[in-house]
Amino acid sequence: MPVGVPQSVLKGTGSGVLPPMLEQYVALRDKHPDFLLLFQVGDFYETFGEDAERAARLLGIALTHKSSRDFSTPMAGVPVRALDSNVERLLAAGARVAVADQIEEPGSGLVERRVTQLLTPGTVTEERHLTADENYLGAVATGDGYALALLDVSTGEFRCAAFHTRTALYDELARHRAREVLLAPELSGNAALLADFQARFPVMLSPANFDEEGARAELKAVLGEVPGSLGSAALVRACGAVLGYARLTQQGRLEMVRRVVRFEPGAHMRLPDAAVRALEVFQAQSPQGVTLMDVLAETRTAGGRRRLRAWLRAPLLDELSIRSRLDAVETLTRASDLRGAVRALLYRAHDLERLAARVATRRASPREVASLARTLDLLPEAVNLLDTQDGLLAGIRARLGALPDVVTLIRAALVDDPPIRAGEGGLIRDGFHAELDGLRSEALGHRAWLAELETSERARTGIGSLKVGFNNVFGYYLEVNGPHLSKVPADYRQIATLKDRARFTRPDLREREREIARLELAAQRLELEVFTELRESLAAHAEGLAEAAGAVAELDVLTALAEIAVESGWVRPQTISGRAHLVQARHPVVERATGGRFVPNDAELGPNRHTLLLTGPNMAGKSTYLRTVALCALLHQVGSFVPADRAELPIYDAIHTRIGASDDLAGGRSTFMVEMSELASILHGATHRSLVILDEVGRGTSTLDGLAIAQAALEHLHGTGAHTLFATHYFELTRLEAEHPGLVNLHVAAEEDEAAGGLTFYHQVIPGAARQSYGVEVARLAGLPAPVTTRAARLLTALNAGGDDRKLRRELAALDLSRLTPMQALEILHGWQREAQRAAEGEEREVRNL
Repeated sequence: MPVGVPQSVLKGTGSGVLPPMLEQYVALRDKHPDFLLLFQVGDFYETFGEDAERAARLLGIALTHKSSRDFSTPMAGVPVRALDSNVERLLAAGARVAVADQIEEPGSGLVERRVTQLLTPGTVTEERHLTADENYLGAVATGDGYALALLDVSTGEFRCAAFHTRTALYDELARHRAREVLLAPELSGNAALLADFQARFPVMLSPANFDEEGARAELKAVLGEVPGSLGSAALVRACGAVLGYARLTQQGRLEMVRRVVRFEPGAHMRLPDAAVRALEVFQAQSPQGVTLMDVLAETRTAGGRRRLRAWLRAPLLDELSIRSRLDAVETLTRASDLRGAVRALLYRAHDLERLAARVATRRASPREVASLARTLDLLPEAVNLLDTQDGLLAGIRARLGALPDVVTLIRAALVDDPPIRAGEGGLIRDGFHAELDGLRSEALGHRAWLAELETSERARTGIGSLKVGFNNVFGYYLEVNGPHLSKVPADYRQIATLKDRARFTRPDLREREREIARLELAAQRLELEVFTELRESLAAHAEGLAEAAGAVAELDVLTALAEIAVESGWVRPQTISGRAHLVQARHPVVERATGGRFVPNDAELGPNRHTLLLTGPNMAGKSTYLRTVALCALLHQVGSFVPADRAELPIYDAIHTRIGASDDLAGGRSTFMVEMSELASILHGATHRSLVILDEVGRGTSTLDGLAIAQAALEHLHGTGAHTLFATHYFELTRLEAEHPGLVNLHVAAEEDEAAGGLTFYHQVIPGAARQSYGVEVARLAGLPAPVTTRAARLLTALNAGGDDRKLRRELAALDLSRLTPMQALEILHGWQREAQRAAEGEEREVRNL
């Protein structure tokens, strides 16, 4: 993981005095020891010493040397025109970048340079360096547990929370995908803890100040107070550190941050990182895979996409809030005209959330201000569209506001198509500023004189081909071709001789030229002042802009969820207590990936049926069934419709999953160790209100150990009353149905076609236990050589025979004959007979095949 670079040392050879430019470089580099310094030298940004070695390695550019008479040091550079693309590559590699620009025109002496930008992965604000998703900077401190602060500088979102365990902290950091994580000294100074964090997250070792007094000062500087909601010293330290670091990179400007929101992890469904990964919410498990986010990402705006991710990270626990979202989605599914009009409107919107943040920091460019006006122009139309709505949509309508003063101000001040940068001229509309209008009018008067000069001079001199021209070398000039040079008046002064013509000037022409330059320069400077005042005026509306941006994002998500529901045939789930009933439910991602060719299934869980034990062959669809139930539960608590014909679902406090095999090579943990760690977390965290999804627990060790662990875990979860779906190949577990009320056997239907020598998967979940796992048949389908599968089938028969004997001995040894009733003894005997008959049938088939 990336770490901060050490204190600047200008590597080189020789003992002579450094050239002045390198002294300047070292001075700037030592002010920012954790940053890679890009130092402008004419048309290039150069790096020297160890920065040059690092830049050459990260960017794949040539490493040369800067040499003087007595000193030589490594040097590597990139063109000024390619700055943005190279900065993006450095940030993606985890580097911090300081950009030192020339702030005066080159002359005879040393050019003055100043660091104008400090860029880090977690604090960039320029749109060209950002994706549409969130860009979080995190800070972690300890006290009574762990304190986490998260800041998105690009939008001003500032959140914090306290956690009792490091696992819960890791889950939160992983869900937010922090681009940069700062650690308090008590964490970064502990080698084991530091290594653990660095193995998981982009930890930056930095001079971030976690001192409590310093943190309080940072909070007061940015928010005006130390919010009482923070409570603990650890939260104060984390919040203060993240603000201090962000203020350093933003060179003191954090006006987009207006409040810190402390969220309680228990206020939302607990969704551990293992569950997020297993359910492929944000990241597919295969390179070409589709995620739940991909399925739901019908949003039209960047802010809407970020809001959708936030909803998926934190599903609701409050029934009224869930119902409010579902009501809004249902309204939008039924009102197709309204939905279409809103989506068409949002398609024209810019990223209002980030524009509001840029306005708050007075850093918005002219084009960004123009984009803000175009987006705000859409809000009155959105308000009108939502005019008759109630509930959540009515609340969104109220939050959108009109902000007409902002649009009127921008429209009055800026031209329709402003330049990229302020200070280039042509920015402020005529009629907005009297003094600016005066300067422009006076300059136009002089230009009108120049425009008439050619006509008047032709008449005065009798030279019909005389021209008035301009270039950057001579400025304005009078041009006369060779045959007419004898007619040139005495007041013309020659300034250039060409092959067949000459160029002249006059004192009054030079005076007019100087006056135009003076007036236009004054107009450009005044334009910049006017634009700066405009940005100051807009900053006063930052709170209203942020509120409107949040409303736009929320409206975008609701209309997107409605669009998906209509297009895919999803239904509104009903919220009920303690029971889940899904009719013809589908896996939303698999259904999308297969173009709708999906076999739906029912699922029912309740007080008397809270543990489902699922058996069946590999590839039959067990894992898909488990994920289908979990994703329907997640979508319900996000406030979305679900892929089913009918859905009744409770409010789960958590979704716990253990699906698929993985290892932790960097941490030295085997697949089985990872599985047991995740299983331990589930067993400790599951409650009677949780949904637990387990697939093939215990398969990473010996059969007997695995079976013992799987049964013990299943019995423990059954005892908690959690809604549990447990898929397994341990058929011995199916007998637990008779021993544990509420535990029900299910299996995925499959049929072996002996004549065709193949296996048919029906992907249908039906009651009862599977007869066998069909492992050899699946291996045959996978293409294992025929001799291998034939040999495996014979070995399986022999092992099953021996296995049955061992199983019978274990079961006999475990029987308590003193408590066994005659009826129970008869049932056990009958079960053994059934197993013996199946074994005999298998042996007969084996004999026929030999």
